[in-house]
Amino acid sequence: MQDGSLKKSPVYNSGQTGVETVDLVEITRTLMRCPSITPVDAGALDVLKECLEGLGFTCTIISFSGDGDGEVKNLYARLGTSSPNFCYAGHTDVVPAGNEADWQYPPFEAVVKNGFVHGRGAVDMKGAIAAFLVAVERYIKKIKSGDRIKTGSISLLITGDEEGKGINGTKKVLQWLEQNGEILDHCLVGEPTNPNQVGDMMKIGRRGSLNATITLIGVQGHVAYPEKAKNPLARVGNLLRELDGYDFDNGTSNFEPSNLEITSIDVGNMATNIIPSEVTIRLNIRFNDCHTGKELEGWLRGICRKHSGDHAINVDISGEAFVATTNGYVELVAGAIQEVVGVLPTLSTSGGTSDARFIKDVCPVVEFGLISQTMHRTDECVSIRALERLSDVYFAILGRYFGNGPQVN
Repeated sequence: MQDGSLKKSPVYNSGQTGVETVDLVEITRTLMRCPSITPVDAGALDVLKECLEGLGFTCTIISFSGDGDGEVKNLYARLGTSSPNFCYAGHTDVVPAGNEADWQYPPFEAVVKNGFVHGRGAVDMKGAIAAFLVAVERYIKKIKSGDRIKTGSISLLITGDEEGKGINGTKKVLQWLEQNGEILDHCLVGEPTNPNQVGDMMKIGRRGSLNATITLIGVQGHVAYPEKAKNPLARVGNLLRELDGYDFDNGTSNFEPSNLEITSIDVGNMATNIIPSEVTIRLNIRFNDCHTGKELEGWLRGICRKHSGDHAINVDISGEAFVATTNGYVELVAGAIQEVVGVLPTLSTSGGTSDARFIKDVCPVVEFGLISQTMHRTDECVSIRALERLSDVYFAILGRYFGNGPQVN
């Protein structure tokens, strides 16, 4: 593993020593000022690329498009050429700000006030990426000071398509890595995992997710002549009762119970004197490792055949349930968290999906990042103290992984 000299950039400062360092708050703010709403990059990856190249990384911007979605920029950066390759994965895309007038501070100005950085992407997850950059720079300096280190590499896989459909993001980058002989040995995803404070929780897996759109087909007609029409709404009640009342399981040692939620019922009919021709029902199933997506798809199609008459159904399985294997990696990350904050984190599989659902097919993966309380909300913000604490944890993880602590099998 080799390091380069730092370049001049707004995200560096010289401090009292005159030696340039990555400024944690400024790199966070610089990234947040890029309005990178999925799939628009808005310069965020260029900011990262400049910073990483200043630290000696070899960087590649990889763009993908097609498969029914627009162009997405992604970044893969690597420091070193030997194994093991420790990869940090994340995303620079953010969800829309909504009505900006509802924000206390403009969502893309990254205002610093009362010890907090305010704006979209603060916790999900530009602040976490900045925390890792600072941890990497500290670790590079530690190497230069002569501390013992195993042979190995540090890499980053950063996508611009995590908050969207995920079609042209991490999934395709992983394919590109395989085609180019790049091997990831372990991965840490920087999603906001902590409910209340840094160190509360790390994710060791995720439930699977299945989305379905069911269309019940009828015959449109005048409400005064029901015998000439066929109202699809008449079939909705029995279908919804069986779907909503189904008891999937009681959960497992690693997972919460599976659940089905109806998210939309729509007939597209604003008239009061027309029997609609169809009704569309949308639902999501979050499922644990008692099930597979295909199994649940088969169950759902069977229920529809039983209750729906003439119908169409479209199913999208966006991820399967998974949990990290205990090969020492989970314990290493948890131990680093305890080293910094003083307590072991809760090991959890709760919450939504993340790009870990793709990475788990390539290498062991866990997730640890900032505090989730304000993610996707108006007035999203992160405390500077939380950024510093997270960077300390990332630094401890690097130290343990590369030879200054317990080893991974």
